[in-house]
Amino acid sequence: MGFPLKVRGVDSQQLTKAVEDIASQVHMSEYLHRFPRELSGGQRQRVALGRAMIRRPAAFLMDEPLSNLDAKLRGHMRAELKHMQSELGTTTIYVTHDQIEAMTLAHRVAIMNEGVLQQLGTPREVYDNPATLFVAGFMGSPPMNFVNGEISDQAFSITNSTIPVTVNTACSKATLGFRPEDARVVNAGEGIVDAMVYTTEQTGEYTLITATIEQDTVIVKMPRDFDAPPHSTIGIQFPAEKAMFFDTVKGNRVDITLL
Repeated sequence: MGFPLKVRGVDSQQLTKAVEDIASQVHMSEYLHRFPRELSGGQRQRVALGRAMIRRPAAFLMDEPLSNLDAKLRGHMRAELKHMQSELGTTTIYVTHDQIEAMTLAHRVAIMNEGVLQQLGTPREVYDNPATLFVAGFMGSPPMNFVNGEISDQAFSITNSTIPVTVNTACSKATLGFRPEDARVVNAGEGIVDAMVYTTEQTGEYTLITATIEQDTVIVKMPRDFDAPPHSTIGIQFPAEKAMFFDTVKGNRVDITLL
């Protein structure tokens, strides 16, 4: 560090060691000789995080603590924060707009929209059983697919397709939701609904197929060696139990089952 730390009533060697340990965790060891005004915005954010961590408080309140960091450092700091919380057992209230941070860090997630609580539960609960359209679209990367249609005579209808369903609620306009990883591409006419391929994206780990169903755009995760030419017609298949329906107007989950 280049200089000793002195605090009345505190062993200077222990304090210095604690500062060095925290600085290492937030990747700031080489900047300990600088003042905060000499640091970048992302570095200052890490300094603020280190200051909170070294105090060992009864609770942490963190508001977007990783927002100014690059992607690689964000991933490292997420792991450090989760390890710290596990080691210290300190209650942490963490505010974020990043659903990946919410899913990976939280024991319980409270999802807010315009100041209104939408759902409270474990990350798995809110991901598998979203209570509203907002929650369903917020949790997941890529997000849940939505297809808008109408309910009549025990059927979910879009312009050129009719899908049989069991309706146990009063709802005329409904939105069908399904997750990209639950769906797969099949031959046209062999799936639950047909779609037109818009583009394919090779990510290395998997291939993302973006397709259009009438006015709606959906994404399907397929194996990395899969390909489909643009403008070709495909079928999209997914398990009936993975389909979710929402009231298009009110946004709440409704009791409609895909047959």
